[in-house]
Amino acid sequence: MAKRLARSNDKKIAGVCGGVGEYLGIDPTIVRIIWLVAVLVYGSGLFLYLILWLVMPPSR
Repeated sequence: MAKRLARSNDKKIAGVCGGVGEYLGIDPTIVRIIWLVAVLVYGSGLFLYLILWLVMPPSR
């Protein structure tokens, strides 16, 4: 069965970081830390998060 990128039920805000973590096979906390750094340093992380929230389907 192929892996599918979807929002996770392990939600802190919308499940995007949890879904990316599950898809990549890493802890969602690491993804959240990377996302926070991207938001604080580059500013583009927030925009990307919002787009993924709208595009990614919820998990089944």
